Amino acid sequence: MAKVLDFEDVKKHNHKTDCWLIISGKVYDVTPFLDDHPGGDEAMINVTGKDATEDFDDVGHSISAIDMLQKYYVGEIDKSTIPIKKKYKPTPRETLKPNDSGFVVKILQFLIPLLILGIGVGLSFFMKKED
Repeated sequence: MAKVLDFEDVKKHNHKTDCWLIISGKVYDVTPFLDDHPGGDEAMINVTGKDATEDFDDVGHSISAIDMLQKYYVGEIDKSTIPIKKKYKPTPRETLKPNDSGFVVKILQFLIPLLILGIGVGLSFFMKKED
């Protein structure tokens, strides 16, 4: 039976001499591989203390790299102990109302250049007729 580890215990292993990663619900002690990692040891150390699954998948590791993880396997992570990752949620933009000063500015930013262009075309047309 696989050893089940608590997130708080796993996240303590977060430096060059003791580096554990959580990938796809499993915990790996990758300390011996740090010096050989093609992306450098910092790439791995920077994803300790969190679920590194997304980071690992985003890189697009080869099948051999994925298979290599097995020799560093420590156990399973207790998923209920992993803190919920907060996603950035932008606040909804307020809709512009005709009486908003921002609305007036946006209308003027559109109309003034259009007015200048119209005057320029009109003057050009008028000047050609006088010749």
